[in-house]
Amino acid sequence: MGIQIIGNGGTVIGAGEEARKPMHSANFPMLGNWYRYSGYTGTIGAALAANSELLQFRFLSGTKTLALVHKVQFGGMGIVAVATAAGPLGFEMVPARSWTAAGSGGTRIATSGSNLKTETALNTSQVNDIGIATTGALTAGTKTLDANAQGGILSGIGTGAVTIYGSTSVIPPNFLHDADGEGFQPLVLANQEGFVVRTTHAGPASLTYVARFTVVWCEVTAF
Repeated sequence: MGIQIIGNGGTVIGAGEEARKPMHSANFPMLGNWYRYSGYTGTIGAALAANSELLQFRFLSGTKTLALVHKVQFGGMGIVAVATAAGPLGFEMVPARSWTAAGSGGTRIATSGSNLKTETALNTSQVNDIGIATTGALTAGTKTLDANAQGGILSGIGTGAVTIYGSTSVIPPNFLHDADGEGFQPLVLANQEGFVVRTTHAGPASLTYVARFTVVWCEVTAF
């Protein structure tokens, strides 16, 4: 951004929020366009197969060439019908590359106009597609998922979960990704990249639930 700081031994250190160099000084919050999405699924049957996608987030670059994902939060799970057999239930966040065709199914979230903006004056987000499940898994689209997840949460569900815990929520809110707790390093998405949140296991028989997710990101020209 045209500002330089002279470090030890005369080393020049760049200052600003939209560039990344070997030595760099930045003030937070980061400049750029900031957006948020928070939504919840429909009533999901926990017996979905493992790796069923419940949330899809796809970025297409334009005037802003990168999306910096700072937070992905699992906002909690409410039980609609209790399980008839105990078992594991969890969710994980997995980056996606070469995402050339968006997924389908579920609810496709409005991204135009002032939707998702943290300030009315911002440009419309360049996130091309956000999908959240209604009653079943989302259709994958055309993309390549990383072999490993970058965040997750796992719980065990029992047949007496509701009465034992005195609550219809047995997986508390938790972050699947939180840059603030990781040296401020976001998940950096380039053109046709994104992430999904999917199930880790086929869930306990007869359990049905509603889950909530929140995503916070910034769109910038460079990082």
